[in-house]
Amino acid sequence: MDVSVVTQIIRSLFFTFIFLSALLLVGAFLRAKIKLFQKLFLPASVIGGFIGLLLGPIVLKSNAILPIPGDWLTISSLLPGLLIIPVVASVPLGLKFGSNKTKDGKSSKAIKTVIITFLLLGIVANSQNFFSLFIAGLFKTFGGYTGIYPTFGTELSAGFSGGHGTAGIVGSLLQSRDAANWEVAQGLTTTTATVGILSGLLIGILLINFAVRKGYTNFISTSSGIEEDMRTGIQKDIQKQASAGKEATNSSSIDSLAFHVALILGVSGLAFLTTFGLKKGNVPILSTIPEWAYAILLMYAVWGLMQKMNLAWVVDEKTKTKIASTFTEFAIVAAIVSLPIEAVFAYILPLAAMIIVGLIITLAISYFLSKKVFGDHWFERSVTVLGTNTGVFLTGLLLLKMVDPDLESPVLRDYSLAYSFNTVISFVLFPLSFGILFKYGQFGGAIFFGTLLLIYLIILFMVTRKQKVGA
Repeated sequence: MDVSVVTQIIRSLFFTFIFLSALLLVGAFLRAKIKLFQKLFLPASVIGGFIGLLLGPIVLKSNAILPIPGDWLTISSLLPGLLIIPVVASVPLGLKFGSNKTKDGKSSKAIKTVIITFLLLGIVANSQNFFSLFIAGLFKTFGGYTGIYPTFGTELSAGFSGGHGTAGIVGSLLQSRDAANWEVAQGLTTTTATVGILSGLLIGILLINFAVRKGYTNFISTSSGIEEDMRTGIQKDIQKQASAGKEATNSSSIDSLAFHVALILGVSGLAFLTTFGLKKGNVPILSTIPEWAYAILLMYAVWGLMQKMNLAWVVDEKTKTKIASTFTEFAIVAAIVSLPIEAVFAYILPLAAMIIVGLIITLAISYFLSKKVFGDHWFERSVTVLGTNTGVFLTGLLLLKMVDPDLESPVLRDYSLAYSFNTVISFVLFPLSFGILFKYGQFGGAIFFGTLLLIYLIILFMVTRKQKVGA
């Protein structure tokens, strides 16, 4: 390749990151200053991304206030699928699976609560997939939407239960199958994630106000006492500012942050080499699995080896989390600023139907099923399930903090463990479900997720048939 072409590509990539960084800073500033954004708890990446989208050429065409170059938008559309690979690769790094004993020694009860929380998260996600794929199949078969592609319908759960970062996984997975509609699917997932996080918070706040009046909450009598740093996104008190992590390496050799980044990107590189070798060898099935799936499997192997060699001490989980969060922030702002808005409007009717049904199902399961299967802190647990399955882990945490400001209950402990296990299972099911959809279409996918839903419900019945559980 010509040196001048390579130089231009590198410069475009560099300037794209500068542009996305500016949007993130603008988003952070507006979140800190505008009350509406604070009430909606909108992340800076979402605010900045929509500013770039609404003021750029995708929406305003030739009248764009921000004349973003076409190659920047192209790079932005590709970045989520790439950046999500190191994010996924980082998941196993630093994981510790030990005893789940509580202070009073009630380990079996705590484990049972984690299992039920895990099952509830899975039941909501599988319900979302089942109903959205069924609706998509109806629109394709009877609604005249012949342009509906094989995986259309998965965007609801991917956006609701996975969040904005999952849009990159959807794009990466479809790109690995050489699907022409990967950018549309990525954009639709970004759309459902945005609707999910907004509606999840609004519904959650309304539900909390209702619960306060009914006396369902254990730690608050009003839902207005939200800490300032949670609202503005900025911690001004130096004494309360959390540490970003510990340093196990000395900068005279290698900076600790650089070491963690190198480890995560190194495993991501091995994932790319794996898929390259499998595709070159035309290995059936395995060659169609995307890089991020191999990245998480390889990191499990690397992390297991590090533990066997007594090298686990060199990894700091907080540092790893910050790296993954940084990649996610850029992935989100890039996905939104390059959102193919015209494609979204082309699917607006089936998408709206899926979103409405998805919200009703998510609210019903989160509230009524939690009330049925949990004893202590059932409402606190229900809002975490609601928040997670309409936004991300942080949305569930935000709603939990509204009803349990000082995190006095064991809900966060149980929720965190259940969420971790649910994430791992989701990574396994994602490529499998896409394979089924490509072969059997929306109704085949609906049967697959309906079967999973039934299995989860049967297990939940077996676990809870004796009594309700709590902390």
